Amino acid sequence: MIEKKQSAFTRTAIYVLLIVLTTITLLPLVWMFSASLKLDSEVFTVPIKWLPETFHWENYPKVWEKIDFATFSFNSIKLTVIITIIQVITCSFAAYGFSKCNFRGRDTLFLCYVGTIAIPWQTYMLPQYSLMRTLGGVDTHWGYIALQAFSAFGVFLLRQFYQGIPNELLEAARIDGLSEYGIYARIVLPLAKPALTTLTIFTFVTIWNDFMGPMIYINTESLKTIPLGIRMFLGQYSTSYELIMAASVMSLLPVFALYIPCQRFFVQGVATSGLKG
Repeated sequence: MIEKKQSAFTRTAIYVLLIVLTTITLLPLVWMFSASLKLDSEVFTVPIKWLPETFHWENYPKVWEKIDFATFSFNSIKLTVIITIIQVITCSFAAYGFSKCNFRGRDTLFLCYVGTIAIPWQTYMLPQYSLMRTLGGVDTHWGYIALQAFSAFGVFLLRQFYQGIPNELLEAARIDGLSEYGIYARIVLPLAKPALTTLTIFTFVTIWNDFMGPMIYINTESLKTIPLGIRMFLGQYSTSYELIMAASVMSLLPVFALYIPCQRFFVQGVATSGLKG
């Protein structure tokens, strides 16, 4: 009886803690949405007014009037979708080679490749820019896509999941005459849906919210993305914070639209990728 009471108390304490942490996590999003419906003079009032006295829904149409938000949205969708598809293909293919194909120096090569995760991007940012300028990729979409086409983190994530797939299953497929490409496409990929979904969400969110990359490599306004477009509301003498918040709220919608239907696979992929291998 005492153990049941302790178990119930522990469960209740955990739920309360989770509710508190969830509330704290969501507060900035709630404040951002609230600020998007205020006047500029009401955004930073103290104490915070979570509900504006008057809901200014006109802030959202103003975003489309002040900047070319449609073009920025198209560019963000274009770059994010293309890079996400390329990264999923390259990472899944490389992860299969590092986990299921035996060749000399495989583990050493994998260690060197994954070790690049520890190198800050700022250390090789200038050499990378210089190389891309030589190749003519600066101020182009294809240059930015080429820089983001490969991900050591994605390879590491998928390799951890692939190692949980029984080698006996693949050996049986080889005995039946299935090639390595056939095993990869018909056996490994269908089993790796949770991990692939996880990588898709990680890549999508990273590219969609990327600010530094487009800021460095893209100069033409018609090629800019949403984060660069939002920056246009930051003026030298004035800043339209209510429009920044409104644009930020709209920029979150595609992320939610992707995450909600993929939530089940995402949770499963994170859990299994961390446990297997």
